[in-house]
Amino acid sequence: MAFLPFKNCNFANDMNKGALRAVLLALFAAMACSAGAISFNLDSIAEWGRFPRFCVNTYRWGDKFFNGYDTTYVKGTGYKFNAKVTTEMWTDGYRFTLPNKKSILMTSDPQVSLGVYLTYLAVSAGYDVNMNRVFGDATKSRKRWRFGFNCMLFAAEVYYIRNDVGTTIRRFGDFRGHLPFNSLDNTTWGVDAYYFFNHKRYSEAATFNFSRLQRRSQGAFYTGFSIYTQKLDFNFRSLPPDMLAQLPPQWKDYHYRVNTHNYALRLGYGYNLVLPRGWVLGASESPIVGIRKGFVNSDIEKTSFSLYNRLKLSGVWNRNDLFFGAIVKFDVAVVNDKTTTYAGANLTAEAVFGYRFNLW
Repeated sequence: MAFLPFKNCNFANDMNKGALRAVLLALFAAMACSAGAISFNLDSIAEWGRFPRFCVNTYRWGDKFFNGYDTTYVKGTGYKFNAKVTTEMWTDGYRFTLPNKKSILMTSDPQVSLGVYLTYLAVSAGYDVNMNRVFGDATKSRKRWRFGFNCMLFAAEVYYIRNDVGTTIRRFGDFRGHLPFNSLDNTTWGVDAYYFFNHKRYSEAATFNFSRLQRRSQGAFYTGFSIYTQKLDFNFRSLPPDMLAQLPPQWKDYHYRVNTHNYALRLGYGYNLVLPRGWVLGASESPIVGIRKGFVNSDIEKTSFSLYNRLKLSGVWNRNDLFFGAIVKFDVAVVNDKTTTYAGANLTAEAVFGYRFNLW
């Protein structure tokens, strides 16, 4: 804290350090008492005035409209806050089906992260540490992030996945073994949004977000849209001549390239199985079918059929204010042209341990 000089006034200079410390402590204590007197209860906020009351009423309407549920099947957790520790492993793989019954299979080393998060209602903040950088080779760190919003009525997801540091060739035509391959630059990003038909009785958030409790087994169909972009570049020119000879002649300069925008319909079904002793098992399967517009290993822009698939599995344990969850997600995108069928997959496994609580 800085004090401005005052002309003809020696008050600040005359005040000794003990008195100044006492004044500052008194000021901070008064501020703390004032902050403690502020209540975040919705009824208390509504009493602040007309506009706060309008905001509270709007929030309550929106919460009832988007998060209304049949309490026989679903209920809230009873807590506004939760703190959780997460550990996550993810890896990606690529498979090419070539003419003459040849194939290429590549997989990447798993990426492992450890994170701590604090959540209040639908807002969450935290930090993840990439354990590969801590204990392994920092040059082999790929990038990936996801953002999701989930209520009883619908869900939305935004994701980004990139691998430009390499993978390992497990199979290449007649070759079997482990051959490092670093000449690739692949990026996939997109957004999904989908509506649950049986949203009063089925809660995806209960098994994949830990923000609801499923009381009785129930499932739901859902539908929505998916928009995603794929930019892939595999450069095989550095491989031995005997491997290059097995590539299709249509692959110019021994490259496989994709640059497309995809617009698709997402259809799916999810089911939560409620078991004794606080356990719930969840499964969600969703094919994504649409059109692909762009360039697939060619200089000619084309429109073709696109196919993506998302599978999610979970096991959740709830006991009062404690919860534990294990989630597996498997995403596969398929690209097909006259000579090649490409399938790119991303596998994620996550374990979460958390504690729910209230501050007000």
